[in-house]
Amino acid sequence: MGACHEEPAGKTVQRPDKGALLKRLARIEGQVRGISGMVDADRYCVDILTQVAAVKSALDAVAMQLLENHMKGCVADSLANGDADAMVAELIDVVKKVR
Repeated sequence: MGACHEEPAGKTVQRPDKGALLKRLARIEGQVRGISGMVDADRYCVDILTQVAAVKSALDAVAMQLLENHMKGCVADSLANGDADAMVAELIDVVKKVR
């Protein structure tokens, strides 16, 4: 299977808002650097764990946005074109990874 976001002839594929995703990932990167600084500064463990939970939640939100875009674009297109079996199997594998 080729790249998900290659456009088949005459088809429109749902693409994620790359700019928004990159902005979210940059914020997450900053949060992770902040956690590193907290560890280095011997901050209270509960405060660090709270920040770790926030980063995990933010990454989950990014994953869900990507999954939503994949389902609205690639999965929907495959189902409409009769390629359901392979796409459903791939989708199940992806959901298992991101849950």
